[in-house]
Amino acid sequence: MSIQSRALLVHLFTATGAIFAMLAMLAAVDQKWDLMFLWLVVAFFVDGIDGPLARRYDVKTNAPQFDGILLDLIIDYLTYVFIPAFALFKSGLMDGWSGWVMIIIITFASAMYFCDTRMKTKDNSFWGFPGCWNMLVLVLFALSPPWWVSLILVTFLAITMFAPLKFVHPVRTERWRTVTLPMALGWTFFAGWAAWVDFHPESWAHWGLIITSLYLTFAGVTQQFLYERDA
Repeated sequence: MSIQSRALLVHLFTATGAIFAMLAMLAAVDQKWDLMFLWLVVAFFVDGIDGPLARRYDVKTNAPQFDGILLDLIIDYLTYVFIPAFALFKSGLMDGWSGWVMIIIITFASAMYFCDTRMKTKDNSFWGFPGCWNMLVLVLFALSPPWWVSLILVTFLAITMFAPLKFVHPVRTERWRTVTLPMALGWTFFAGWAAWVDFHPESWAHWGLIITSLYLTFAGVTQQFLYERDA
């Protein structure tokens, strides 16, 4: 198989995320939250490995007829933003006026962030919270906090999308990657486990989600404080 064919297959692999997004949306409409999150976890896994494949086969050179970055952003907006926000609203965890505020904050702020040319830093981290609402919403489903806690978290993270704070990329941020990558894989495992048991309140998966989520949220800011404050 030629390098051009392999590069094209990478684009096709990335595009399967749109299929998983539709399957997740259909499950969300039927309020089958466990199935919805299982499809989103599959899409998250695809998103995690298509980037390294794209760089390995240099899709910009060998399959330039398709814009892999644009394709990835389209799918990410569906799976990271649109479907999780819909689920949080329709699940009852955030309904009424707080749900409407959450929907507006997440969709509007994320639309602006996804087209922000300053999204990436020189060390391939994210400049601001990278709109991973699928991760937050899954944790909210698992923990079922009061609506006001969810609203505070949504508002705070939306503000940090445009704040001068770093968030690590699990694959591309080299610093601490030996820890970050296993943490991201661990989050994927615990997320799938939590969804598989329909977010049972006594599941140990919840603790795994909390630990891995806290690391992925604060690792970049910690690196910024430790290594760059005197730069």
